[in-house]
Amino acid sequence: MPTEEIIDPGQRIIDPHHHLWDRRNLLPALPNPLTHPFQNVLRLSPRYLLDELLEDMNAGHNVVATVFVECGSMYRADGPDAMKPVGETEFVNGVAAMSASGVYGPSRACAGIVGHADLMLGAKVGEVLDAHIAAGNGRFRGIRHSASYDPDPAVLGPLARRPPGVFMEKAFREGFAQLAPRNLSFDAWLLEPQLPQLIDLARTFPETQIVLDHVGTPLGIGSYRGKREERFAVWGDNVRTLAKLPNVHVKLGGLAMPFCGFASCLSETPAPSAQLAKEWRPYIETCIEAFGPKRAMMESNFPVDLLSCTYDRLWNALKLIAKDASAAEKDELFFGAANRFYRLGL
Repeated sequence: MPTEEIIDPGQRIIDPHHHLWDRRNLLPALPNPLTHPFQNVLRLSPRYLLDELLEDMNAGHNVVATVFVECGSMYRADGPDAMKPVGETEFVNGVAAMSASGVYGPSRACAGIVGHADLMLGAKVGEVLDAHIAAGNGRFRGIRHSASYDPDPAVLGPLARRPPGVFMEKAFREGFAQLAPRNLSFDAWLLEPQLPQLIDLARTFPETQIVLDHVGTPLGIGSYRGKREERFAVWGDNVRTLAKLPNVHVKLGGLAMPFCGFASCLSETPAPSAQLAKEWRPYIETCIEAFGPKRAMMESNFPVDLLSCTYDRLWNALKLIAKDASAAEKDELFFGAANRFYRLGL
C-alpha cells in the first residue's frame, strides 16, 4: 500500500537498478550493536524476492519493467570459483521467466540482468561472460565489478572489500576489453573521490557502454563527515567531464544509502518525499544538466534504499525533482534512457 498519494501515476517507469536476495541466514551473525549503518539493510530487508518486488512495483507507480543488478545472490555452491557468479544469473532468469508468464500481471520484472564476473581474470573472463549470456536466455545485458574503496574503513564498513585502483589494473582492463565484443555494458560503482579512475577507463574504452551507478556516490560519513557540501564542486567537475564522453550514462539514485550522510537515512520518522527531493535535488539536477535526459535514468536501488524511504516515496521524490521537465524529458528519465541502454526493446 502506498504511504503517500502517488504523483503522476500514469508516468511509465523502467526501474533500472534493484536487487533480489534471501539473506535471512545472515541475521544471527549481525553484530550487536551494528558497526556500520549499512548493516541495517539486512535488518530491514533480509528477504527480497519476487513477492516483495511485486509488492513494491504495485504500490501505485506505473513500473512496467525492471533491471536486476548483481548483489552476490544465489551464487553456485560448487564448481570453479570464477563460474560461481553465473548462479545469480540462473536464479534471476528464473524470476524473470515467472514474471514473463503474465501470471503476476503485465509488468516485466528483471527484463534485463546485470551480473558479476571477476574482470581481474583478464582475457580468461570471456568464458565466464559467455556462460552468463547463455544462462540469461536473452536477458543478460552486462557486468558490474565494483571498485568502491576508501582508505577510511568507516566509510564502506562491510562493503570495504576492494583494493584501491581496481579500474586502473592491467588485468582488469584486459577483462574489461572482453565486454564490447559481446555487446555487454558495464555498471560502475565507485565512490566520489574515485571518479577520475572511471573517466580514464571510459576514455580508454570508448566502444564500451558504461553507466555510472548512484550519481557517483557522494560521501558524508567517516572522515568525510561535514565535508559533503565542500566536495560538491569537485564531484560536479568530474561528472561534467564524464558526461562529455558519449559512451557514459548515469543512474539518478542511490542517495538514500548511508554513505552520503543525509538526515533522511535511518531517521526516526520516515522522511516524506519532499524532504528526500530537497536532499537529492542538487546531485540529480547536476547530472541531468550534464548528461541530458537521454543519458540519465532514474533508479530505485531497492531494497537498499529502504534505509531512507519506501518504494512509493522514492519515486515520488524523483518525480518532484523532475516536475518542471517536459513530458518528453520525463519519459526519457523514467523510461527511455534505461530502455535504450539496456536494450530492452519496450
